[in-house]
Amino acid sequence: MDKTQLKTQKFIVKFFPEVMIKGTKAKRQMINQIYNNIKSLMDKISEDITIKKFFDKVEVVCAIEVVDEVRQKLIQTPGVELVLEAIQIDNVSTLDEIKVKVNEFMGSEIEGKTFVVRAKRSGTHEFKSTNIEQTVGGYMLANNDTKGVNLKNAEVTINLELIEKQLNIITYRHKGLGGFPIGTQGSILSLMSGGFDSTVASYLTMKRGVKTHFIFFNLGGVAHEIGVKQVAYYLWNKFGSSHRVSFISVPFEDVVTEIFRSTNESYMGVTLKRLMFMAASKIADNMKIDAIMTGESIAQVSSQTLRNLALIDQVTKKLVLRPLCTMNKPEIIDIAENIGTRRFAETMPEYCGVISKNPVTHGSFDKMEQEAKKFDYSVLDKAIENSKETYVDKMVDNINDEVGQLEVVNDIAGKNYTIIDIRQGQNCLEIADVEILKIPFYNLKKEFKKLPLEKEYLLYCDKGILSQLHGQYLRDSENYTNIKVYRPKEK
Repeated sequence: MDKTQLKTQKFIVKFFPEVMIKGTKAKRQMINQIYNNIKSLMDKISEDITIKKFFDKVEVVCAIEVVDEVRQKLIQTPGVELVLEAIQIDNVSTLDEIKVKVNEFMGSEIEGKTFVVRAKRSGTHEFKSTNIEQTVGGYMLANNDTKGVNLKNAEVTINLELIEKQLNIITYRHKGLGGFPIGTQGSILSLMSGGFDSTVASYLTMKRGVKTHFIFFNLGGVAHEIGVKQVAYYLWNKFGSSHRVSFISVPFEDVVTEIFRSTNESYMGVTLKRLMFMAASKIADNMKIDAIMTGESIAQVSSQTLRNLALIDQVTKKLVLRPLCTMNKPEIIDIAENIGTRRFAETMPEYCGVISKNPVTHGSFDKMEQEAKKFDYSVLDKAIENSKETYVDKMVDNINDEVGQLEVVNDIAGKNYTIIDIRQGQNCLEIADVEILKIPFYNLKKEFKKLPLEKEYLLYCDKGILSQLHGQYLRDSENYTNIKVYRPKEK
């Protein structure tokens, strides 16, 4: 039988090793949380996905049509160490049945190659794992044109798991995200600027099982906020969508104005960070969150020397986490590249640094206290009062309320639109007699300005959310009016 004829696909999800060495109570809690998180994610894909929990794994069975989406979600779920794709065969009890079934599915894989069979079993059987390996290997060697068995450096390894009378043939192994499941390590409020550092720091806490909310201090208007919302949504959707988290936007333009009025120029950068920490701490109190986080790295900029970080931390009683504190910039950029946030960060404006002139690198506690007394804190209180909170999964609705919604087009028949497919790493959308351009979202701003302005363009992505965000960004930052969103009618 050809594997491509299968109607369902089985995934075996193995847990992060640190989960398995926990005490009985903690391990049970984490395994239950991984199961619940996976179930939440799978329910969003299809109600027909079957999920089973075991003491050392979770099994997921889905229709072939959703395999790619299921695989990707499982690989990106915190707490998962390995994702194995398997062919499940039930009611096999003898070595003869096993060897025939394995050869039926895997014979074509070893043609012209060296191979080895590795087996694990659990349950009651009249034979051992080595008997499975020898019997299956010998049968496949005799019935296929191979280069022979190689126990140490085989080109193909056939991995088998026999659990009582259920045989699993492992066809692919995928490295998971690792870490702990979200929901087991509490919540944190991440100061999000949208650049390299804050996005990578947020990813690291999500990976470690921390429910990561986002707080954004807006210094650059609507376009800046939309840009940060894009990357916050991307991170949540990719690594944390098993849980609902918040995005809080705090208008900070007046706070910066007051800093210019009241603060010595060399202390402006440290003062800005202190005020952000004060605001984040008050908002975290309201959300009953014990910790805040930044993407600061020691000595990367003037406000991030040890002395200045100490001056900044003075204003909060919250636990402050800095996951990147000992990383250098190339290391941070490498992580951003791997998780897909580099494209966002490269186009994100950095506003914090522009207000510092001749910044102090080793601030004085006494001088900082004097500068702090000059600031009118009613301005900060007003900014906190005017902050806006929305759930990240409702981000598009929030943006629509603030700046208006781009028109959504469902039917393009007989109309002269050009569609721009902004998805990353997927084949271009194909529709007969329609001009379709492939421009990944991270190149959209640069490439859109090269297109003929007299045409009307429809942005397309899988769910329409990123199309709305990027369309809004182009409209509000570049004043383009010839952009809509394409959402084909569901069949």
